[in-house]
Amino acid sequence: MYFAVWASDETGMGETRQKLRPAHRARLRDPGDHPVRVVLGGPTLTESDGEMNGSLLIIEADSIASVRAFVADDPYVRAGVYASCEIRPWHCGLGSLAVSNSESPSGSPNLSPNPPPR
Repeated sequence: MYFAVWASDETGMGETRQKLRPAHRARLRDPGDHPVRVVLGGPTLTESDGEMNGSLLIIEADSIASVRAFVADDPYVRAGVYASCEIRPWHCGLGSLAVSNSESPSGSPNLSPNPPPR
C-alpha cells in the first residue's frame, strides 16, 4: 500500500534544513529497522525563488502506523523543521506506480500509459 506524506516547513528553518539534509536523504534511502520503502520524494519549492519549503514523499508500507513511526523518527521532524505533516493512504491512478487494468478506489478506470513490468 502507498502513502503520501506532505510536510510544510516552519518559517526560518532553511539553515537547519540544509544542515540536516544529508542525514534526511540518507535515511530515505535506507530506512533502517522501519518496515517502509520510500518510492518517490523531494522538496517542495517556493514560487518566488525556488527555495525548499517542505517535502513530498510517496512511501510503500503495510500500515499507516509504520509510516507515522518512520516520519516521526526523521531528522527534520526531530529538529522541528516541519510546521505540519500530513500522511494519507494514496492510490496511484496514473503513472509508473499504477497497476495495469485496475480501478481506482473511486471506481474510475486506471489510465496509466506505463504499467509496471510483471
